[in-house]
This record gives sequence, structure tokens and C-alpha cells, in this order.
Amino acid sequence: MNVKDITYFDRPGPGNTDAAVQAVRGRCEELGIRHIVVASDSGATALKLWEALQSTGVTLVSVAEHAGHAGGDAPSLSADQREELERKGINVLICSHALSGVERSITNKFGGTSHIEIIAHTLRRFGGDGIKVAVEVAVMAADAGLVPTDQEIIAVGGTGGGADSAIVLKAAHMNNFFDLEIREIIAKPRQRGEAP
Repeated sequence: MNVKDITYFDRPGPGNTDAAVQAVRGRCEELGIRHIVVASDSGATALKLWEALQSTGVTLVSVAEHAGHAGGDAPSLSADQREELERKGINVLICSHALSGVERSITNKFGGTSHIEIIAHTLRRFGGDGIKVAVEVAVMAADAGLVPTDQEIIAVGGTGGGADSAIVLKAAHMNNFFDLEIREIIAKPRQRGEAP
């Protein structure tokens, strides 16, 4: 039996980012993880991970919200922010969300709920938005060919910004989502929180 500590935060939110980043670095080194994907709309959380992961040889992918997510046509990540991340060797991905996409538009227009939204809400029961987001960005990065699906990676998400959740998983593509395996929880809030 291999017992590992899980970092539990009293509340969800960006105030947990530094501790989550340190927990990720520790587990990354213990398991020899080579790929990490993080949700980071402004790039700030990705930069904190990048700083913590120096000299580890880890490939870091930063996933930002798609254009139009908050209204308007501008992506959440500015061109300058994207350039800074890419200059540091961080892969940047901006695309439709794997666990909402067109289904959310149908729900907003006609009501009801979709299978995808049920999956998203089920993941939230395990740790709020952070766990759901971590799974979602892993799928998005796998679909973009930025993380492998045949080895363990770490995925990092947050609630309302920053990072409060991290998991070790074997990612999967959208078309075989149910092959995805969450293998470990590195960090999560004890209370469930959802971004506004």
C-alpha cells in the first residue's frame, strides 16, 4: 500500500494557489510526472507553476477560457500575456470547453440539461469547480495533442481563479472520455465551491 498525503483547503478559491503549486511540485517529483496542464485565464497561475517547476524538465500547458466565454469576442488571455507564457516555453491552449461547449448554449436557450452538464456537475460533487476544471483542461489538452493519454499527467484547476485543486490522471480525448482515469487527488478544498 502506498499512502500519500492529500492537501485539503478549508475553502475553495485563489488564496490556495501557492500551497497547491507546492503540492503539485512535490508529487510531480515523486511520481516522475513529465506533463502538467493548468487552467489559467490570465497566465498568472501558469507562471507560478512554471517558476516552481524550474529544472524539472516538465512540459507545462496553460489552458485559458475561449473567446466569448465572458461575452464579447476577446479571449481572456491577452496577446501580451500569451507571448510571455510562450517565451518561457509554456504551451498555450485556448479552445471550446470540453464539459460545456454547445450543450450549454442549448440549455441556455431551451432549458433542461445535457449529458455533458451532468458529467460536469458530478465532478463538482468531488471538489467543486477546481476538480471539474482539472478534468476538463486535461481533456482539452489531450484533444490538442499537448499531453499524452498513455501515461499519468497532473491537471490543476481552481475556483474563481488561481488553483485549489490538483489531480494525477490518465487523460483521454473527448471521443473516448470514459477512458479517463483520476488516479490521485493531490489537493482540493474541503468545501465545495463553484465559480460565479
